[in-house]
Amino acid sequence: MRLVIARCSVDYAGRLTAHLPSAPRLILVKADGSVSIHADDRAYKPLNWMSPPCTLKEGADGEEGVWTVINKAGEKLIITMEEILHDSSHELGVDPGLIKDGVEAHLQELLADRIETLGDGYTLIRREYMTAIGPVDILCRDAEGQTVAVEIKRRGEIDGVEQLTRYLELLNRDPHLAPVRGIFAAQEIKPQARVLATDRGIGCAVLDYDALRGIEDDKLRLF
Repeated sequence: MRLVIARCSVDYAGRLTAHLPSAPRLILVKADGSVSIHADDRAYKPLNWMSPPCTLKEGADGEEGVWTVINKAGEKLIITMEEILHDSSHELGVDPGLIKDGVEAHLQELLADRIETLGDGYTLIRREYMTAIGPVDILCRDAEGQTVAVEIKRRGEIDGVEQLTRYLELLNRDPHLAPVRGIFAAQEIKPQARVLATDRGIGCAVLDYDALRGIEDDKLRLF
């Protein structure tokens, strides 16, 4: 990961245009190729970003101090550097991924065992389907045969939707799986997370842990 703190302005040119006037900002260039621009007052959410796959060119077209980031759709993020205050690179290695608590792990096991809870005709492909950025909790197919990626949380918040969005971006590059849609499943889904998921075309499913456990008990009961 490369960390750059610089006074800069940022212009985005794509489906719409946006401009960030000159100010000190943090620029993150990650190993997956993504580039994001951060301020000091928005927690984890960037001011602007370019998701992978994309290319970064420094001093493009002979313009020293100008970074141009271009994605596969031809959209551009142009960063004009005025003063670089810090520039360092760090090797983070492969991330082990988020370790789920016992409830989330059990929810995943129960839902995989009773995948039809999501809808009639659903079939399981596998649990913990590995991607380059970590495992998808459940990969399955719906009644029409479309691939579905399911992210499971005990409490569904915006960061879980963001995580599933990143998985979907990667999975949809695989011609053997695409098109892949997502379902965000949790015992409780926060309103803001539901709005973001809906805006991104991701379905939401509220899981009743006790009911799923009851289904499991019924399955095992012989009389």
